[in-house]
Amino acid sequence: MKKIPLLSLFAILSLSCTSQKNSVAHTDPTKYMNTITADELKTHLYIVASDEMEGRETGSAGQKKAGIYLIDQYKKDGISYPAKASDFYQKIPAAFLNAKRNENLPDSENIWAYIEGSEKPDEVLVISAHYDHVGVKNGKVYNGADDDGSGTVALLEIAQAFQLAKKEGHGPKRSILFLHVTGEEHGLHGSRYYSENPLFPLPNTIADINIDMIGRRDDAHPDTNNYVYVIGADRLSTDLDKICAEANAKYTKLNLDYKYNDPKDPNHFYERSDHYNFAKFGIPSVFLFNGVHADYHKHTDTPDKIEYDALAKRAQFAFVTAWELANRENRPVVDKK
Repeated sequence: MKKIPLLSLFAILSLSCTSQKNSVAHTDPTKYMNTITADELKTHLYIVASDEMEGRETGSAGQKKAGIYLIDQYKKDGISYPAKASDFYQKIPAAFLNAKRNENLPDSENIWAYIEGSEKPDEVLVISAHYDHVGVKNGKVYNGADDDGSGTVALLEIAQAFQLAKKEGHGPKRSILFLHVTGEEHGLHGSRYYSENPLFPLPNTIADINIDMIGRRDDAHPDTNNYVYVIGADRLSTDLDKICAEANAKYTKLNLDYKYNDPKDPNHFYERSDHYNFAKFGIPSVFLFNGVHADYHKHTDTPDKIEYDALAKRAQFAFVTAWELANRENRPVVDKK
């Protein structure tokens, strides 16, 4: 083996490290974005929102069965739980779930999966969705395909895309926590529990992308599903709002609808999904949403009514936004109260 002078060796090593650090920043995520497909989302959703899952009521056997399916998919893709955790579950006691108003909920669990960052592992991006729904009523299963089966399966596909990038040497610089929360339908309980009992310090949490209902269209968009409501991105951080808009303009070209981002909007959607429990602690957060429709919170919210092309494109939008957040040089600045 030919000897290399010591100074030259240092120079080569330095150049190699610099090249590795810059590789992700200059990697086009389109290849990985395109692994998020309508067919795979449909396969997952027909299982997660099947009658077998009994409407995924908080703490129910059906919800636990759905949770096992999610965990099996993460294992299949080679994605584990955080090293700080003992397994895929963040256990939540019934006492916490029933503290605000006693609905006799049993113990339940958040589910987490994790990809560690290559350069800034202590900085964590959270991508969240709730995997609970409202169960069985009067003998009818409330499948919750859109609410929030759509967000639940989107997380699986987004995580798979990031894991493939990692295998090919383009893993995220920051860590990503994929967080499936429970108890949303009863008052955002799972995300509240995580925000009050975080696995990673909240000051190290750079942002939350929350996905809740992205598989349908509402009455305001009868002629197209090429849109998504963006709620909250600019409430705390100009950076986060800009990142969302630029990622979409470059890669997915959805119509970003800000109607429900108005603080005066009477629906108050900003306060009604799991991102809010991050935002209230000053963490920049964005909520992706398709709006309500005729099957919202009815037993007719079934997988056959999902528009899988729209679900795929909105999940891709969440992915490229996450890609930018995980790999950009600086975390989004909180510049608003």
